[in-house]
This record gives sequence, C-alpha cells and structure tokens, in this order.
Amino acid sequence: MSNHDLAQAIMENVGGEENVRSLVHCATRLRFKLKDSSKANREALDEVPEVLSVVEQGGQFQVVIGNKVSKVYQAIMDNYSIRSGESEATRDEVSQEKKTGWNKVFEYISGTFSPLIPAMTGAGMIKALLAVLSIFSLIDTEGATYAVLNAASSGFFTLLPIFVGITAAKQLNANPFVGGAIAAALLDPSYTALLEVKEGLHFMGLPLVVTDYASTVFPILLAMALYAPIERFLKKHTPDTISLFFVPMMGILIMVPLTVLAFGPFAQYASGLVGQAINGLVNFSGILGGILISGVWPFLVILGVHWGVVPLMIENFAKGGDIIGPITAAATFAQTGIAFGVFLRSHRNKQLKSLALSASTSGFLAGVTEPILYGLVLRYRRLIPLMVIASMIGGAIVGVFDVRVFTFVFNSVLTIPSYSPMLGYSIGVGTSFIIATVLAFIFGTGDQKTDAKEETADNSQSAADTELKIEIAAPLKGEVVPLSQVNDSVFSSGAMGKGLAIKPSEGKVYAPFDGKVVSLFPTHHAIGLVSTDGVELLIHVGLDTVQLDGLYFDTKVAVDQEFKAGDLLLSFDQDKIAEAGYDTVTPVIVTNSADYMDVFVEEGPVDQSSRVMILV
Repeated sequence: MSNHDLAQAIMENVGGEENVRSLVHCATRLRFKLKDSSKANREALDEVPEVLSVVEQGGQFQVVIGNKVSKVYQAIMDNYSIRSGESEATRDEVSQEKKTGWNKVFEYISGTFSPLIPAMTGAGMIKALLAVLSIFSLIDTEGATYAVLNAASSGFFTLLPIFVGITAAKQLNANPFVGGAIAAALLDPSYTALLEVKEGLHFMGLPLVVTDYASTVFPILLAMALYAPIERFLKKHTPDTISLFFVPMMGILIMVPLTVLAFGPFAQYASGLVGQAINGLVNFSGILGGILISGVWPFLVILGVHWGVVPLMIENFAKGGDIIGPITAAATFAQTGIAFGVFLRSHRNKQLKSLALSASTSGFLAGVTEPILYGLVLRYRRLIPLMVIASMIGGAIVGVFDVRVFTFVFNSVLTIPSYSPMLGYSIGVGTSFIIATVLAFIFGTGDQKTDAKEETADNSQSAADTELKIEIAAPLKGEVVPLSQVNDSVFSSGAMGKGLAIKPSEGKVYAPFDGKVVSLFPTHHAIGLVSTDGVELLIHVGLDTVQLDGLYFDTKVAVDQEFKAGDLLLSFDQDKIAEAGYDTVTPVIVTNSADYMDVFVEEGPVDQSSRVMILV
C-alpha cells in the first residue's frame, strides 16, 4: 500500500477531513484530535494492513503505523486541509470549546509563527555570522558576496508578511496560498511604488493611506482573521462548478483593498501613537521610561508596531542622542537570557534545546529575537513574566545611566561600543541577561511534562534507581531474543520503541503488570496495554499473523478492561500458527519508551514470573 493510499484509508476511517480538529505525529503514530471520536471506525482501521494499532488516550485518537509515519503524515497534510498541532504532541490541548479570549489570541499567534521558527532561526544565524565578519573586517560590506549573504539573512524578514499570510490562514483552516497571495499583493512593486506619492491617493473614491508592509505582521494577522470566515461563507454559498476560481478570486478581491484601506492605516496609526507615547515617557523620566518601555517592548515586537518608534529614534540622533534604543536593548538581552536559560535547563528535550541555543545565539550576536518570542515565549507563557521582570530591571539601569546611541544599530553584544556610556549600558543589558537566564533556569517553561522530564534528568542516579525504576515481567514463557534480530523492520529498527522479543514455548500471554487494556486487534494477534505507572506496552504475537484473521487466537479480555499482573490475557495455538507458515516470535515493545531515560533488557529463558525489562 502506497503512502497516499494509506493516508486516504486512515482519513476515511477517522471520520473524514471534517471530523479532524488537528493532526500531529511522533516517532510511530499519527495523533488525531477529533471533533467526534464516535465517528471513527476503529474496526476498519485495525483491518488496514499497515495500521499496527489504534489507541484512544489523553484526548487523542492515535493510529500506530511504525517507521513510515512521517511520510504518511505528509501525505495527509498535502491532500487534506487540516491543521497541524505541535510537532511532538506531548501536551494535552484544551478543547476548542473551552478556549476563549486571550487563549485563542495566543494560540492564533503562536500557531501562526511556530512553522516559521526554523526559517527565522536560520536567517537570524546568518545575520549573526555577517555581524561577526563585519566587525572583524573579514568581509567587504560593499561587495557582491556580502550582498548575497545579506539577502539570505534579510529576505525572509522582508517578505515575512507572505509567510505569515500562509501560516495564519492555515491556522484558521483557510486556504494558505490565498492567504499568501493577499499578503504578496501588499509587497508588489505596483503597490510599493505608491509610497513615493505623499498625498492625493484614492481607491474607488476613498482616501488611500499607503503603508510599507515589509517585515510587518500585525496587518496580516488582522486580515487573515477576517478572511477565514469570509472564505467559509463563500464556500458555503458558491456552486461547486465555479467554486475553484470564484472563492479565491473574491477572497483576494475583497481582502487586498480592505487591508490597504483599513488594517494598514490602523497599524500605522497605532505605531504612531506608540511612538509618541514612548517619546513623551522618556522625556518625562528616563528611569520610569526605562522600566515601562523595556517591559512592553517585546509585545510591541510581537504585534509588529515597534517600527513606528524607529523614526523617533532616528530623529533623536541629532538631538543629543537616542535613549529609546538602549532601553529596548534591555528587553532584547532579557529575551536572549530567557532562551539561554531554557537551553541550560533542557537536558533531554533535544528539539527544545536546539531551538533555545540557536535562538539565543541569534539574539546575542545579531539582536534578532523573533525566534525567541514566537518559538519560546508565546509557546511557554510562564516565561512571559520572567522576561518582563528582567527587561524592566535592565531598562531601569539603562535609564539611570542615561545611556545614548547616535546611530541605528541592532541591539547585540557586537554593538556595545556604539552606546555611551558603554559601562552603564553594559551593566544594564548584562543585568537583564543574567536575571532572565537565572529565572528561566529555575522556573523552567511551565510545561509540566517538559519540566518533569528535565527534573528527572537532574535527579541523582541513586534517586533514579529507587524512585524511577519500573520492572516489567515476562508476558510469555520462552526464550528472550534481541529485538534487532526480529525479521520485521518495524520492530527491529526500534521505530515502534525499545523492547525485546520472546520465542514462546507455550501459547499463553499473561499480564506483565497491573493495568488496563487500551487496544485489541480484531484479529486478536496483538494487544496494547498501559500499566498503572503509565508504561505503554504492545505485545504482538508472531509476525504477519494479522493475515490469520483471528484464527488460532483466543482473547480473554476486552478493551478498557483492567487486570492484575499474572492474569491470562490471550492464548494461541503456536503449533498451528507455525504450521501455517508464520514466525511465532513475539515482540514486546514499550511504545512510549521515549518517556524514559533507558530501557534495560534481561536475556535468557523466562516465564511469567521472570523480570525481563527495567525502565528508568
């Protein structure tokens, strides 16, 4: 079965595209969030040859398919308009019905920018590299090489509205490429040429205020929030014969003029108000301005209205120097400290550790903090007050020293000599960085499962041996075989998880611990268990025995049934199975083995009273 066919079979049996709220995948399974799980056909899914198991757990409908899960996931995302959730699906999401107010706002913004984090961090790191090369005169800033590399670092941020239009539309279940097309229209040369015309512009008789949308996000976020319901309305009321072109045509035709007439001028007006308020606050009190400006600056960056302050900074250069830039630097270094603290704390979560390291590096060397804000702060909201506290303290110190800058520079460690007094500036931003690092390291991300893993890694070995050691008894009598020797790549590769295999000497499967049955194949050849300690175990009797269609198998339990260690779960006729040409070697897999530091296997002959695995 091809990946496309498998994807189609799975989608049909989970209730179709309209029944899927979101989809993510881990190493072995597709994790669906369904609107109505009763619409899913578990029996039909179990009969799909390449579906290894179906599990409902933690509010997720999980379809286990082994080591080709990423390809099948991509086939689904390429052919169906459904929302992707977090990449590892490690947290229970709050149901859509319970999300209100700020929860929806944060999810919308965070979900929009999460897919863009790799590009942001990559471009930010190139910008940091260019900054280092320029400081040490290792590259000609007027040459073609610099121009090409500068385009590589700045192109993404210049065209950011297009990417935001795509991901924001996708987040709202609208056509992502129409969202990108709406944003692209605002960057088209025929529109940007109007920036040279200062006044007297009209669109169909209405006054037109032209705005530069390069690197902005706020207008596009607003535009996509309105476009999504418009698209749904158009789809509902447009005949199928013309829907293919009419819906996107009308969407673009409505949203582009509406954005340039309303959202753009609103963002420009908001930016102007913010700039005037900041300038007035600094003129009133440098210390008070330092506290308040550095505290709110990250949120202005998130909304993209911080660009309205840049003209004020430039204007201040000729008036005794600018203090706004140095104050915002305290917020920049606080954000960098937050990322660095998360990096120091993240021992086992390699994905989070990698993101935190690259984000802190781009912030430290280039002053680019968008990956920190969108990838960490908005995702782990516990970091927000930590960031604000560190920002405000550093901003107050910068205000006390009345630090000034006389040219426009990014707030990075490489531009410290540009500020005067340099010592006062260094103390201010250094304090922000250190406080943020310490707070993020102490309090963590606030994600209970993520932090629990980090705390587990910090425990001493003796504590791990006494408190976190889980023993698993053998579910069958026979001889233990290394999993790598099993003649099935899904199991031998470890894609399903760590474990072992047993060559059975009798046809009985016993409960290896106290727990509950979470999945049971209609063909009775495999059973999924979960222990009272949270260990997820898959016992798969024989290889390819699904083709026996239940022949020679007899289950003694049902799904959701609880059991005690040693209870008989199922029996099978191993001689008849072998005569039918099937290998009876039985993989025993800890399917959530990634949740544990290690899984140790004991070899040799075993029975139901023998210990065969230790989970730490």
